[in-house]
Amino acid sequence: MRKIVASLVLLAFIAVWIFVAATVGSATSAWPRWTLPLFYIVAGFGWILPIRPLFRWMNSGPQPEVDD
Repeated sequence: MRKIVASLVLLAFIAVWIFVAATVGSATSAWPRWTLPLFYIVAGFGWILPIRPLFRWMNSGPQPEVDD
């Protein structure tokens, strides 16, 4: 059940992240040219840090037993 909930939260978070990044990205025309690659790098990889606690929560809990 945790993986289903986490997957739905992840999809919603990524959708919001993309919307915000695109909105801010469209306003970057007034920024200096050297800041554009920095913005797109942060926007591309920046979602990973806020979502790490969700992955930890998703993978915590009882581990299934494996029969040998």
